Order: sequence, then C-alpha cells, then structure tokens
Amino acid sequence: MVDWIVKLAEGFIGMFQKGGETFVGMLTGIVPTLICLITAVNAIIKLVGEEKIQRFAQKCTKNIILRYTVFPILAVFFLTNPMAYTFGKFLPERQKPAFYDSAVSLVHPITGLFPHANAAELFVYTGISAGITQLHLSLGPLAIRFFIVGIIVILIRGIITEKITIKMMKNRELKAASN
Repeated sequence: MVDWIVKLAEGFIGMFQKGGETFVGMLTGIVPTLICLITAVNAIIKLVGEEKIQRFAQKCTKNIILRYTVFPILAVFFLTNPMAYTFGKFLPERQKPAFYDSAVSLVHPITGLFPHANAAELFVYTGISAGITQLHLSLGPLAIRFFIVGIIVILIRGIITEKITIKMMKNRELKAASN
C-alpha cells in the first residue's frame, strides 16, 4: 500500500516536472526565435517604411480574393507560423479575424511545397507522404494538390469569416445604440 502511494506521489510530481521541462524547452527554443523574428520583421518594416508596406497591403487586400489567398500566402511563406499572423496589423479591424482564419488554415497545406513555413507541423505531411512513398508514387502531385485545396479552403473560410465578423460588428453596434 505504501509503495503504491509513493508511486502515485512520484507520478504526480513527475507530471509537473515534465511540464516544467517542456516549458523550459519552449523558453530556450521557440521564444528566443520568435523574439528575434519579431525584431527582424519590425526592423525591416522600419527600413522599408511602414507607409510603403501599408500601401502594398492595402493594394493587395482591396480585392477579397487576393485578401484571402495572396496576402495569407505571402504572410505564411515569408514570416512562417506563428509570426505570419502579424500581417493582420495592416488590415482594418473587420478583416482581421478573417485574415487570421485564412492564414491559420494555410499552415498545413503549405508544408508540402514549403516546409520552412510550418516546420512544427511537418509530421502531419510526412505521415501522409510516407504512405504515398511506400506506394512508390511521386510526392509532387500530392504537395501541389494539398496546396491548391488549401488555397480554395482559405478563400472560402476568409470570405465566410469576414461576413460573420461584419454581421456581428453591426449587431454589437445596434445593441450599443439601443442601450
């Protein structure tokens, strides 16, 4: 009985020790990388000029199709996951949730063609591609189809999310006006 209680206590504290190890791993791994990436991106924005980037973003996002295809692709390709979401700062508030939805929905489909964009999720693509490889088939068509379907999905999600966001914002304004 005492041995069982000791094992239970060791297991309980061991769970928190593993959590601490994971936290320290993130603190020494991804956090410094993100801080450096954020610093570099902000430096580039300052060097190029926020006005020029703002103008480019406005041109690129005027058209709803480009807003939820090209803009998220550029964000994910150049900034990778999770830094890509910061591109949303160049959009009006009503479009930010839809941009985020589009960008976050692209981080899986882009990995087949551009693994750097979301290296943390490569295990999903490599798991799928392992089966294709065992069948002695080329991975190129899979990666291209995955990417094309991803673009279609992010466009649909972006448009729907934007419409929902605008409706919710209008409802909130009406509710505030009636109070």
